[in-house]
Amino acid sequence: VVSPDVGGVGRARELAKRLDLDLAIVDKRRTAPGEIAEMNVIGDVSGRTCLIVDDICDTAGTLVKAAETLIEKGAAEVHAYITHGVLSGPAVERIGNSVMKSLVITDTIEATPEVRAAKKIRMVPTAPIFAQAILNIANGTSVSSLFETDTLRTIYHGHFGNE
Repeated sequence: VVSPDVGGVGRARELAKRLDLDLAIVDKRRTAPGEIAEMNVIGDVSGRTCLIVDDICDTAGTLVKAAETLIEKGAAEVHAYITHGVLSGPAVERIGNSVMKSLVITDTIEATPEVRAAKKIRMVPTAPIFAQAILNIANGTSVSSLFETDTLRTIYHGHFGNE
């Protein structure tokens, strides 16, 4: 599991712990706002499938550069999981031309036709988990159980056609 920047380490660490996987961090240095001077990887990614996790992706510049850096450091392949896919400007084209195998986003932001048509981008609906949270609250049962893998598997069963 890879954090694309130091700010997302807590989120990536929690996912790595839940999945019993190692953690890597992409450390980026900026020369000016919006300009990345260099990226370094903290952790061993050699020969591994890397899962970049982040909260938001706008133009995908940092995400694509992080994926390139991971491949340069020996990663076998790179996938990204982003909660809020803004995907503005050149984002879809950048992702399509990138070394990333796939990008998974949620439907918290309405997807453009370009995003929906992109071969590397897959959208996960949030309605099932929100519906279950509302049901759990109404029934006085645990909402934190929604973060357990078995619970998520049950909630999303049948949503992806490969189950």
